[in-house]
Amino acid sequence: MDDDDTNGTTAALGPSTEKVDRAQMHVSDRDPVALRERLASWLSDRLGPGSRADVSELASPEANGLSSETVLFDVTWDQGGERRSRSCVARIAPQDTAVPVFPTYDLAKQFEVMRLVGQASSVPVPEPLWFEGDPAVLGSPFFVMARVDGLVPPDLMPYTFGDCWIYDASPAERAQLQREAVGVLAGIHGIDRAGGELAFLELDRPEPTPLGRHLGDQKAYARWVTQDLPSPLLDRAFAWLEDHRPEEGPPAISWGDARIGNVLWRDFRPVGVVDWEMAGIAPREVDLGWMVFLHRFFQDITVQIGLPGLPDFMLLDEIVATYAELSGYPPRDMEWFVTYAAVRHGVVMRRVTERQIAFGETVRPADPDEMIMHRATIESLLDGSYWAAAPA
Repeated sequence: MDDDDTNGTTAALGPSTEKVDRAQMHVSDRDPVALRERLASWLSDRLGPGSRADVSELASPEANGLSSETVLFDVTWDQGGERRSRSCVARIAPQDTAVPVFPTYDLAKQFEVMRLVGQASSVPVPEPLWFEGDPAVLGSPFFVMARVDGLVPPDLMPYTFGDCWIYDASPAERAQLQREAVGVLAGIHGIDRAGGELAFLELDRPEPTPLGRHLGDQKAYARWVTQDLPSPLLDRAFAWLEDHRPEEGPPAISWGDARIGNVLWRDFRPVGVVDWEMAGIAPREVDLGWMVFLHRFFQDITVQIGLPGLPDFMLLDEIVATYAELSGYPPRDMEWFVTYAAVRHGVVMRRVTERQIAFGETVRPADPDEMIMHRATIESLLDGSYWAAAPA
């Protein structure tokens, strides 16, 4: 889902939450030559008679995610007597042989929510160009969007490790990036939900409230991931979340994978917000908790190996205060929502390990909870000891 470079070169898309070493991880069985030919033929039809669309050699982002496949290309075609060109990105639903991270991939929803956010807010999203729901074209549904160039905080190695543009930035520059990231959330959440236009984002579940449906959906995802090998830790964590579930605030469009690594940046300002596959309707705190925890995930790893990381960046209290200032809504019960994010991410990490096992890249441990990389973090969040050691 991304094209990032730890030295800070330009990027096409932001990295995914479920990142592992691409050199070791199976992603796709598609023939790139056949894929390019089919894409060129399909684009010729979309661009009109006589367009003679030609597609450049396909490129995969250097640090591609493991959910939807991503290919980068330039398309050149005839229009009005002139030869035109455009840089594009195609997002393709994964094949079953790739052991997908999620049970379903609704690319039509992703395409539509990007279109809606681009039209209804000032949040910068890549322009969605075409959607194709017929799997016969490329083997899976896909959509094409305009390519946006920018910098991405790297996941490999994590930006908290150093030797990258965000680590080397001044405190003022990182503070600006942090404020802009919170502003992205305020912009998304501020989109008017009236008129039923957002019904396609509602989860089809029986629970009576948006948070209830969101939590129920995550529990169902965890059951799908763990299947015949339950996770005692995840079972205990979801029970804790239910027992401590807060009164929920007003719902909004939820970006879902709301983190700074899914934003393309130029001069520490956002130029492209990507990765909408987890989008839905939820309380605003769901996105805020995810944004805070996904930084904490990298920062905690960094501290564990003896590096300082960025201890003064993306602090919970600062994020809450900035969001209240920019949106007029004061977030509440944020420790619960950060814990919720950690548990949700634990399910994703369990699935990532299951994929590695399926492709022979690691062996299954005797304890299933060892497949959750941040097991100790979840345990400390549940027993209340995490916040005593973590900066606010």
